[in-house]
Order: sequence, then structure tokens, then C-alpha cells
Amino acid sequence: MRTFVSLLLAASLLLCWPAPTASADGLVLTPPVDGAVGRGFDDVGRFEAGHRGVDLRGSPGETVRSAAVGVVRFAGHVAGVPSVSVDHGNGWRTTYQPVLASVAEGDRVEAGQPLGTLAAGHCLAGCLHWGLTDGTRYADPLSFLASPPIRLVPRGTSPAPPPRIAGATLPAARVAGLPVAGRLSSPFGMRRHPITGVWKLHDGTDIAAPCGTPILAPAGGTVTRAYYNPAYGWRVFLDHGGGLVTAYNHLLSLSVAVGQRIEAGGRVGAVGTTGLSTGCHLHWMAWRGGRLVDPLTLGG
Repeated sequence: MRTFVSLLLAASLLLCWPAPTASADGLVLTPPVDGAVGRGFDDVGRFEAGHRGVDLRGSPGETVRSAAVGVVRFAGHVAGVPSVSVDHGNGWRTTYQPVLASVAEGDRVEAGQPLGTLAAGHCLAGCLHWGLTDGTRYADPLSFLASPPIRLVPRGTSPAPPPRIAGATLPAARVAGLPVAGRLSSPFGMRRHPITGVWKLHDGTDIAAPCGTPILAPAGGTVTRAYYNPAYGWRVFLDHGGGLVTAYNHLLSLSVAVGQRIEAGGRVGAVGTTGLSTGCHLHWMAWRGGRLVDPLTLGG
């Protein structure tokens, strides 16, 4: 009976309180792993001792995902601990330790995209240390989940509100140079089709080069489609994130697979003349935000 009364008294001194959340139009994060919280965030001053992040339970080898869109700011080791941080374009970045990176600095990532695998060493049973910082201040990443956890706080008090943080954004994707060494033989725009004779939009830029010339990705991306089309021949689509997609047409053959990650400078294929083609060349196409654009404008 005495134990029951003690528990009842303790409960009366606590209130269930939803974790404070940011505004609906601000930063929204998704959990980087599926495990429960092992240790929470300590809201302490800049130079005070405390736990400036949260520990999420996980197993070594488990995939760790980006909590929001952004650009990989760091992928390497900090004091011997494998680490990844992602800049979310709003002055804040999320950090992930210990993580063996599968991404590289400068890579653009979407929310939920794998960053690497969880390494052992942070907790006895394995866990991810997940942080949110602007380089000076730290915030509780759990406060920015779409459905934050419930917390117990002393009666008569309420948790401090989190800082206001703008939503995560990606800078406009850009490419560096041409995907193949060759001569610009036909620009993007209206023209008379050399085979059908129809006056229509030439929906890409043609770069003439000998068949077999390597085609290299001008920016890192993921293969989303790779197939044969009667008009475009063998073709490959790369999603670079941030709304930018490029396509490579009339290839000699397919040498990549859907889902494959190709880094900037990686081989996409080789120049060919498959489909409706008058000779060896690359027909290079691009879309930004779903709208067809001249690929030669992507570097600006």
C-alpha cells in the first residue's frame, strides 16, 4: 500500500506533455533509424556538460537514412569515430555517429536516402547518436519530427520551445561541363527533324563523338530508368536530386542498372547511334522541376 501511495504521489507531480514542436512551415525531420530512444537530449548551455543529441537504438550494419533533404557536408572520421553530417540549406545540419558513410561530401540527398551503415561502439547494444546543430547551438531533433514523442515534465512547468528553423531545402542542382568530349552538332530548340522532316522541338543537345566514346556523369545521381526506345535508342535517366533529371540517348548499349548510384565523373555509358539517329552522337536531355530545359544552361 505504501508503495502504491508513493507511486501515486510521484505521478501527481508529473504531467504528460507533447514534446514542443516547430511551426508547421518549418523544419520537419524523419527518424534516421527505426529504433526507440535510448537516451534523450539535454537542453544545456553552450559550454555546459550534457548530451547534445539523442541516442536511437539500432544494430551494427543497419542502414542510416538522411532525416531531410540536404547536401552532405562531411563524411569521414571525427576523433576516430565514423561520422556524417548533412547541411539542410537553412543554416542547420543533422549529424550521425557512428556511421560508415556510403555518400561523399557534396552529394545531394533526399529525406530517407541512405547515408551509410551504423557502426558499433557508441552503445553497448548498438545505437545511433543523432544531432541537430547550426555550429554553435544544438537543438533536439525529436522536436522536429512530424509526430514528436510524449514527455513527462514536473507539474507546473512546461518544456522550453525549440528554436524556429526554416524548412530544409536543396540548392538548385548544377552540372560541371559536358558529359562527353565532342562537337556540339545540334542545339536545343525548334528544328526540322533530319529523318522525318517534321518541324518540331529538338528536346536536347546533340554532341557528336565517335561511337564508343565514354559518357561521364557531369553530376552525381541515381539511375531511375534504363531501357530501349525506338526513337531514342538505348537511354539512361539520372536523378540528381533537387528536381534535376538528365537523360542520355542513342547509347551504344546499357552498362548501368536502375537504382545504381553514379558519382560525378562516373561512366554512364558510351556514345552510339541506336534508335532514330543519323550517326554517332549523344542526345543529352534535362528536366528541372519536371520542365524540359536546355542542358547547356545547367552549369549557370
